[in-house]
Amino acid sequence: MNLYKSRDISEKLFGSDKTFLGNRSFRVASSQAAEAKIFIQFIALIIRARIYTLLRKRKAEMPGKPNYLSVPSALKELEKIELIRQPNGNYKLDHAVTATQKVILGAFGLDEEY
Repeated sequence: MNLYKSRDISEKLFGSDKTFLGNRSFRVASSQAAEAKIFIQFIALIIRARIYTLLRKRKAEMPGKPNYLSVPSALKELEKIELIRQPNGNYKLDHAVTATQKVILGAFGLDEEY
């Protein structure tokens, strides 16, 4: 039963490839370019699956069910974090990390210092 469920999840992931990775049409000039695009999309699916797993695990640990722990919401929230490069070559946060962003970073084992 577990094998069947994992197969179903894999099929759904590859099926959703068409929606969040834009795989409706390849728009490439050669078969080598198509293979490269498929490989990159496969790596992106692996990364997205890992993000989904970590966020789902964090969501299960929390008392409520926050809606910002979905993959699209979490990525949109993390895009708001901005770093500014200083003249000495170091980077500094443009503004403080919010509590929501701290929860999301915590799901990945990171904190604002990292």
